[in-house]
Amino acid sequence: MKNTKIKNLDQRKRREKKFKIFGLSAIIAAMIFLLILLSTIISRGYSGFFYSSIALEIDLTKERKIAEIDHRQIIKKSLRNKFVDAKEISEINSLYQIISKISNIELKEKIINNPNLLGKKSIIYLRASSKSDMFFKHGSDIILTHNQKKWLNQIKEENSFKVKFNWNLFKIADSREADIAGLGASLIGSLFTMLIFLILAFPIAIMCAFYLEEFAPKNYLTDIIEISINNLAAIPSIIYGLLGLTIYLQIMHLPRSSSLVGGMTLFMLVLPIIIISARNTIRSIPQSIRDAALALGASKMQTTLHHLLPLSIPGIMTGTILAISRALGETAPLLMVGMIAFIADIPRNFFDPTTVLPVQIYLWSDSPEMGFAEKTSAGIMVLLVLLMLFNLSAIIIRKKFERKW
Repeated sequence: MKNTKIKNLDQRKRREKKFKIFGLSAIIAAMIFLLILLSTIISRGYSGFFYSSIALEIDLTKERKIAEIDHRQIIKKSLRNKFVDAKEISEINSLYQIISKISNIELKEKIINNPNLLGKKSIIYLRASSKSDMFFKHGSDIILTHNQKKWLNQIKEENSFKVKFNWNLFKIADSREADIAGLGASLIGSLFTMLIFLILAFPIAIMCAFYLEEFAPKNYLTDIIEISINNLAAIPSIIYGLLGLTIYLQIMHLPRSSSLVGGMTLFMLVLPIIIISARNTIRSIPQSIRDAALALGASKMQTTLHHLLPLSIPGIMTGTILAISRALGETAPLLMVGMIAFIADIPRNFFDPTTVLPVQIYLWSDSPEMGFAEKTSAGIMVLLVLLMLFNLSAIIIRKKFERKW
């Protein structure tokens, strides 16, 4: 009998050890996959936050008025003077392609900011094209012509180029050219969209949660409502996109691709999530607090407003922030309401056409140019940072205001 007990004990210990090994292996595998994912994104995307610029000798000796300067022709002349071996029309056109299409605007801004450049020759750094940028940052010359490789190698040997942090990535909107495409419109669009669904979802969700927990009679109707809310939280997000397409665009005729429509679509998505988290928080408050308030003569409404609401705010805020994180990462419902459009301008209000960060990443990932590949990974990094900040703030709020009953 004793040997049997010892044998059973040994078996249980072996099973426990196996369970621990399996659990630890699962955690290690998950960490490895996470590290591979993050390292792949970072290795491909970090260079998207930088841009290359080429040093050119800009001749402004004959220029006296900024308004009369033909910036594009001056840049072209500077390129021809630097690379005199470009003589044929095809070679000259190929030469112009090593510099960005907005270099003339960049030169104009530099002259306006520094009028002392007029009347003399100066070395000025101007933004390189996406193919030149890929060459300087990664040594990629697959899409370069023979002459372009020769010219860029000459620039590299002379060390007449710089790689700088690309602040314009966060300031300007999308573009057909990878070297000047930015996240400005999608970041502002994400902010506008978030404000819309928060303004709508937060008060409605809180009122609904308190009514169902504290005021609604317990009958078949409230049971159906509760089941419906739980089911709505599990519905695929694209269904909300179809609903938004039907209600907001086809029936209400609201402006397509606007942050107003996007926010109202996401409002339907996050509403059940906030309601469920708020109800769980309210339900966790001890019944003794309600009984004490009622015993002192407080009404049901006073108990709710003065006691239950303040005590439930930390949990409600945590659930709301997590709902924001869920909404900011959504793409499918916004594609259905037209937020996949190419947006070249920063939106100024809730009615202007716009897009959001996940959709912008999706659009860039579908572009064949090499410059958009690193911009896609850079956009993913920005989105991950935003989501981690929201999740971190939710953890901080929960830890700071958490109460143990």
